[in-house]
Parts: sequence; C-alpha cells; structure tokens
Amino acid sequence: MRNRNIVRSFFFILATASFAGGAFSAQAQQNMPAPMRPPATPLVTHDPYFSIWSMADKLTDVPTKHWTGAVQALNGIVRVDGKNYRFLGTSGRRGQTVPALEEVNQQVTPTRTIVVMRNSEIELRIEFMTPAFPEDLPVMARPVTYLTWQVKVRDGHDHDVALYFDAAGTLATNDPGEPVLWSRGAIQSLDLLRVGTQAQPVLQRFGDNVRINWGWFYIGVPQNEKAQLAAGNQSYRQKFMATGSLPQSDDIDGPRTPQSRYPAAPALNVVFPLGSVGAAPVTRHILLAYNDLFSVEYMERKLLPYWRTEFPTFAAMLQAAEQQYPALETRSEKYDAALEADLVRAGGPEYAAIATLAFRQAIAAHKLVEDMDGTPFFMPKENFSNGSISTVDVIYPSAPMFLFLNPRLVEAQLEPVLRYAEMPRWKFPFAPHDLGVYPLANGQLYGGGEETEENQMPVEESGDIILLVAATERAEGNPDFARRYWSLLTKWAEYLMVKGLDPENQLSTDDFAGHLAHNANLSIKAIEALGAYAQLADQLGHSEVAKRYRSAATDMAKQWVKMDADGDHYRLAFDKPGTWSQKYNLVWDSILGLHLFPAKVSKHEIAFYKQHLNTYGLPLDNRATYTKLDWEIWTATLANTPGDFQVFVHPVYKFLNETPNRVPMTDWYDTITGKQIAFQARSVVGGVYIKMLADPVLWRKWSTPPPAHQ
Repeated sequence: MRNRNIVRSFFFILATASFAGGAFSAQAQQNMPAPMRPPATPLVTHDPYFSIWSMADKLTDVPTKHWTGAVQALNGIVRVDGKNYRFLGTSGRRGQTVPALEEVNQQVTPTRTIVVMRNSEIELRIEFMTPAFPEDLPVMARPVTYLTWQVKVRDGHDHDVALYFDAAGTLATNDPGEPVLWSRGAIQSLDLLRVGTQAQPVLQRFGDNVRINWGWFYIGVPQNEKAQLAAGNQSYRQKFMATGSLPQSDDIDGPRTPQSRYPAAPALNVVFPLGSVGAAPVTRHILLAYNDLFSVEYMERKLLPYWRTEFPTFAAMLQAAEQQYPALETRSEKYDAALEADLVRAGGPEYAAIATLAFRQAIAAHKLVEDMDGTPFFMPKENFSNGSISTVDVIYPSAPMFLFLNPRLVEAQLEPVLRYAEMPRWKFPFAPHDLGVYPLANGQLYGGGEETEENQMPVEESGDIILLVAATERAEGNPDFARRYWSLLTKWAEYLMVKGLDPENQLSTDDFAGHLAHNANLSIKAIEALGAYAQLADQLGHSEVAKRYRSAATDMAKQWVKMDADGDHYRLAFDKPGTWSQKYNLVWDSILGLHLFPAKVSKHEIAFYKQHLNTYGLPLDNRATYTKLDWEIWTATLANTPGDFQVFVHPVYKFLNETPNRVPMTDWYDTITGKQIAFQARSVVGGVYIKMLADPVLWRKWSTPPPAHQ
C-alpha cells in the first residue's frame, strides 16, 4: 500500500458524469443497493492477468481495457434488418462511425454486470457473469466468464437480427507488438477459438504494469446455438456489417502481431444469425476463458491453477462450465440477491453499492493456485503500487471480505507467507512483508528483502498476521490453523511485546506517507494483536500464556490512552500534539471481543472525525487531504449508531459516483477534488466488508455455508 520506487505510470481516462442518486428510504425498503455510476465497470474479472473492464459511462464509449489501462478490445455489433449498431466497444467499419444502441440501464451485482440497450426496434440485454462464489473454491477458480445476450422486439414487428462479437489478440499479450497465433477446435458441446503468443514465455515476465503473454485466451461457443466462427482478423467485422455473415474460411496468415495492418490485426470472430425475432426473446451465450498453463512460481516451483484439482484438462473444465451454465445462472441470481439484501441490512444502500462493486475487484486481484501437496494458495498481486505478490499489509485490509464469505480463503492467503517465514532463509524476529513480485513468489524483495531490516515493517506485518489468524479462528470456531504455526505467532508476539507500544521510526502500511516514529494507530495494532494472541493461547489451552499476554495488552492500552490523549481526540503520534489520524485498527477491539480500550476512545474519535469530513471523505490524517477508501469504512465501523456510520459512508459513495478518474476502484484519492492519487484495481477494497464482521449473526450466517458448496 505504497508509493514505491517502481510505481508505474497510470492510465487515466478523464470524464464527467452526474451523480446517480436515489431516495434512501425507498431503496432500503426494496433491499437493493443504491444506484451507482462505477468509475469502471467489471466485465471479465478473474485474476491479475485476466481482468477486462469498461472504463466509461457506457459500454460503447471507449474500448474495453485490462485493469492497467492497456486496450484489450472486446467488440460487439448487432445487425437489425441490415443496419448495424454497436453494443460493446468503439470499433466498427474502418474510417466510419457505427451508431451505438442507447444504453438505458446498467447494473453491477456481486457476480454479474447487466446492461440493457435499445433502439426503436429492439431491446438487447447483455450480461457478463463470473460465478466467483467464495464458498465454492472449485467454481470460483474457473477462469470462465459467461457472456449472454437476450434480444426482443420493442415495436411489435418481427425483425431480422444477427449478433457479432470479436476479441482482439491483445488479450493474450503484454504489448501489441508480440506475434500471436490463432486456431479453432472443438470439444463435446463447444466449438472453440483461441489466441496466444508465438513465444509462450511461461512465467518469464514479472512486474506491476504488465499483462500475461503466455497461455491461451479462448472463446467457447455452444454447438447447439448455430453460430458462425472464424479464427480470423478484424477485417472480418467489415464482412459481417456488409453481409451479416463471416467468411467461410479462417485467416491462416500467421503469426502476426495485434498491431498488424496487413492484412489486418488478428481477432477471434463469432456471429449468431438469429433470423426473425418477434415477441419471444431470443437468447445466446458464449464462454470467455483463459488457460494460463502455470499460474505462479512459489519458491522456484511452478504451481498449477486451483481448478486443476477438479479437472485434468482445460477441455474438461470448459465442458463442465458449459454443462453447468443454467444452474450457475440461477445460483448467481440468488446469491446476488441474498448478499445485497444483507449488505443493505448491515450498512444501508450506499454501503451496499460500495461493497457490491468491491466484490469482483477484490477477488480478481488474486490468483487461486494449489501447492504441491494440494493446499490452496490465494495469492494477491499488489496492483499499481509495486506489483508484489502476497504482501501481508495488502492481505490484511482485503481480508474482511474473505473472513466474512469464506475464512478458508484467509488461510489460503496466509499459508504461503507462513510457510516461507518458517524457512531458515527468513532470519528476522518479525513477519515478512511479501514473497516477491507477481507472479514470482521466490522470496521477499521489498525493502531490505532477506538481507537487512531497512524499510521493513516489523510491527505492521507481525500484528497483521496475528490479528488475521485470530479472526480466522473466530470465524471457523477452532484453533487448528493457529496451532500449526504457533511457534511463529509466539515469536512475533514476543517482538510486539517489546516493540509494539511505542514503535520506532518505521514504516506502516500507510508508508506512502513516509516513516513515522511513535505511530499511535500502529501501536493500537500491536496492542490488539497481543490481545488476539492471548485469545488464541487460551483456545489452545495455554492458560498461563494467555493470562500474561492479556494482562500485558490491557496495561499497554491504559498507557496508550494516557500517552496519546490530546484534548477532545487522540494524536497521530505520541510526540506530536495538535495532530490526529484515523484509528482504524481499533475496530478489532469489538469484532474480536477483546475490549482492551475504553469506549470513550472510539466515541471521542468519531465525534472529532465528523468535524473534519470533506466532500469526498475523511482524510487519513492531518498531514494531507488524501485518504484510503478501505480505512474509511474501517473507521466508520467504529461508530456506535447507524446514522454516524452513514455520515462517513456517504462521501465515499459520492466519490465513486463523481471521481473523474475512470479506473477500477482506487483506494487512494483526494477528499477535496475526488481525484485519484495512485493505486487501482487493488484487492484492499475487500476491506469494506469489515462492517459485516461487526454483525456476529450475519458473519456466522455467511462464513458457514451449506456443506454442498464447500
């Protein structure tokens, strides 16, 4: 969570849009999230490489893009009685503008993006469905998004309709200058088109502002839907617009680069000739999928994607995905409705809209793989802030969503870090910061790496892991995970006992703000972590250890209150009177039932924060007007009344609706201008689910799903 030396350039599209409002009471009564204009709309969201967004108000305003901002074009045209209309992307006839259908409604749910478009003759409903159910790891791990169209007439007359879709070769490249190959194939129930680089440099590239250039992007087309397919090029789009059909043969002039002009850039093309469409809606669908072969490297070993635990081949996975499509569609609808209703119930419709938009983004910043022994690893990429893999202080803010929806995923986030920390090569008495740079998890590279303590985050990362292990055990109801790594947790608790109350001049997760000695919020983390360690010790039967650490945490909390008091609030740092900061780490005091700090601390802080709110939110501290979106919701969760919670949530909701930076949700922005400072598409937005952990009944309901979905 940092502005590091290798922060890459950002890709911004500046636009303006009006605030999409709605009556609070009416929305609440309907148990639906409030309307939102997303800064970017998720379309295909699976992992840091397979992640495609529309970064404008409408699907036809700009080309679709990878989360980094690089164009990865998906294009769609509907032909009605010989006239062509765009429904996705900006490409049409070369040198000419193809008119777009009018977009009349866009809805983002946890697992789907639904867009309704129309002209005077037809209505077209488009749905991108990614059934990433956190409680169902095998299904969540499948790199498949379903794109579904439904066409019906509006004017009472029958119309001849055909649908066209193409995908550019850039979906399988890091840059458009890499030569690609394309081909077609068939498996049971599906015809396939695929594209991938000629070189296939598997796991040879790492970094932040990069895209995958190995493996294969696929379009799967149901054989019973009578489509025309071509492993072709972008010029085939012209053929469709002129005739309503594709050439009968594939383009075999390859390899070529996606930026080729002769004969044209390679693309995968699909046409559905629907024929005469009347009163009855006509539906078609395709599968958009990616086979990355190997996903990450962990300690010099290439790991397979987790879906391979269920299927021996990519073809078998696709066959199952197609067979289960109707059931998954129904399940997605029910899942979305249930989760959105509980989000509204816990935090109101504006909060529900924020959490809904965060859902797919938080998941897609991770890759779910299996270690050699079959253990799941859920490994995040630190998007646009360094590109690190499995950064502990990125796992920490993202974890609430996974603690709420499936605590097994938090174990899977921590497991590779803890296995690494047990190795002799990690020689420090505190927890590591990261495992490398995505997708190569071969050892910490940030700061002093494995060599020195320079720019390490000792209190931060040690406290993070202890708190998350305690929260995981609270959700699962047993201490088995803590037992496996008890010696590590004990070593780090001992470190916090010595160093935690008054931290030295070191970095915290908010290190973009610089080093800070005597950091009061970091001290809270250490104190809460010691209380959590005592809680775990008690669960494991170490009663004397539990008493000692509980007593120490209680005494430290009392000292903290005296050391940090500054009139009507508490300071940013113990030695800096007249300062303040968000004390978001205090949220664990209630969620974990630790109750180390007197209630007056959060009460005074909330009252003080309300006096310092700006148009788009609460600044992180007194040093600047920028903030962190995830921490704002953590801080809001300290509020004792729904009204106060809404006071802090509304500016965040307003920011997402009005920010001029059209990128997947940023978590670092200015509270006065609403402009992005840096960071985008990061997993940390999963932290907004911290509010759900504050409701024990809802937490228990969602973290213990039916056995059939395990």
